[in-house]
Amino acid sequence: MLKRISLLIIVVGIGLMVGLAAFTAIVVLSPSTWAFAQAPARTAASTPVPVSATLPAPASLAGFDATLEQIYNQVNPSVVTIRVVQKQAVQFPTIPEIPNFPFFGFPQNQQPQYQYQQALGSGFVWDTSGDIVTNNHVVAGANQISVTFADGTVVPGKVVGSDPDSDLAVIRVNAPANELHPVQLADSTQLKVGQLAIAIGNPFGEHNTMTTGIVSALGRSLPVNGNSTSSASYTIPDVIQTDAPINPGNSGGVLLNDQGQVIGVTSAIESPVRASSGIGFAIPSAIVQKVVPALIQTGHYAHPWIGISGTSLDPTLAQAMGLNADQRGALVVDVTPGGPADKAGLRGSTRQTTIDGQSVRVGGDVITALDGQPVQSFDDLVAMLARSTEVNQTITLTILRDGKSQSIQVTLAARPSTSAQTSQPSQSAATAPWLGVQDTTLTAQTARAMNLSSNQQGVLVEQVESGSPADKAGLQGSYKTTVIGGKTVRIGGDVIVAVDGQSIASAAELQSAIARYNVGDAVTLSVLRDGNQMNIRVTLASRPSQTS
Repeated sequence: MLKRISLLIIVVGIGLMVGLAAFTAIVVLSPSTWAFAQAPARTAASTPVPVSATLPAPASLAGFDATLEQIYNQVNPSVVTIRVVQKQAVQFPTIPEIPNFPFFGFPQNQQPQYQYQQALGSGFVWDTSGDIVTNNHVVAGANQISVTFADGTVVPGKVVGSDPDSDLAVIRVNAPANELHPVQLADSTQLKVGQLAIAIGNPFGEHNTMTTGIVSALGRSLPVNGNSTSSASYTIPDVIQTDAPINPGNSGGVLLNDQGQVIGVTSAIESPVRASSGIGFAIPSAIVQKVVPALIQTGHYAHPWIGISGTSLDPTLAQAMGLNADQRGALVVDVTPGGPADKAGLRGSTRQTTIDGQSVRVGGDVITALDGQPVQSFDDLVAMLARSTEVNQTITLTILRDGKSQSIQVTLAARPSTSAQTSQPSQSAATAPWLGVQDTTLTAQTARAMNLSSNQQGVLVEQVESGSPADKAGLQGSYKTTVIGGKTVRIGGDVIVAVDGQSIASAAELQSAIARYNVGDAVTLSVLRDGNQMNIRVTLASRPSQTS
């Protein structure tokens, strides 16, 4: 019995020593040497692999750490937290009047009540004059703005310029020049996929947070999130995609390169859960460099505008137009009447064809070059216009018309304003009827998010201005957000579908309909609220004068 026990102890001891040796070998090997299935079996004649050759060089890791620390210390004082407060009317259910029935505790003609909503975003110091850059959607509609610096200093801010079409805005603070640390901008046109990308901002209110990743893709496009009364749809071109974690609160913060220079302004994410899923977007510094100085100087930026809508020519479209399948370019679908392209004689698509069961328009001019630079897609055209042209500049477009190449000169104009509820040119601000809503045309995606039919048409009320006719009538704005196409959008508000029985399908149609009335006229708005249609009577007023 003792012999058996002794033998067992010896066997177990040998096993433990062998196991410990194997465990030690696994621990010291780098992950790249763990591919046992692919690695050849080791024999007694095999040459041992030096441990130092399989481990990352400590100096490299230390150098990378030091680089990140240096970038954070350099840029962090430039990054700020932006807190905004919005005043919104609280909607109460309408109580019908019953003759000779006393209401106790429910005063008639009750004055509107208001609540205040707070939101957080990010921004960064642009210059020593107190100019702070952020996203337009961070400060749009704000009644009060405060800016918190990295050292905890809090100062009030005021919007001095905004541009919804690039989602950029500038706010100004009163702070000593020696306490303001402007950022340095890089040339985003020189970026390459795979380069280091570093974000600093305030995700979920966690001030001055750094995250890292890479430039995942270039040349993305973001739809402009507008309170637009125009039926036109615009996009922000040349957008940078990154996997550096970006979350709500990062909007308006910086995306940096490995030199600590700003390559973009973090603006949006693509995520089903309103949190980072590895796909974030930043407005490129090339656009920031053009827009921000104009916002500081004049309060707005004039985007060069050609006046067309279109799509990218792909092999299927090309063949449907009798062109070679490998022909590329920007197919003109519509030409805006009276716009630069219309004046130059550009032609839109005039016939229909069916592709993959869907009716599409073809036959328009195909733009293949701008000032001699090849245009491969419609996104290429938009990016070229934004990057290298100016208002009133005359450009030369190379086009294919009926399969033949020719050149057309176009003098660019300023893009029409997308500000909400713009008055008719023939009416002054004092005489133009005012409804008092910020709105947007209902899209199929937004309709589905609100549990409506994707075919539902109308105008979504995003916000109701305090004290406006819409506010007094009880119109309700959007009260929750969702993410559509990488952008956070507001949903849940009333959807205006008709004015005095006239169907309304877009924000432009709503503007035109309201403009036909006079100040003091009462109109009946047919709206969808929580999927149910109701009528609301609104007495139009004149817009109150603005003071600064």
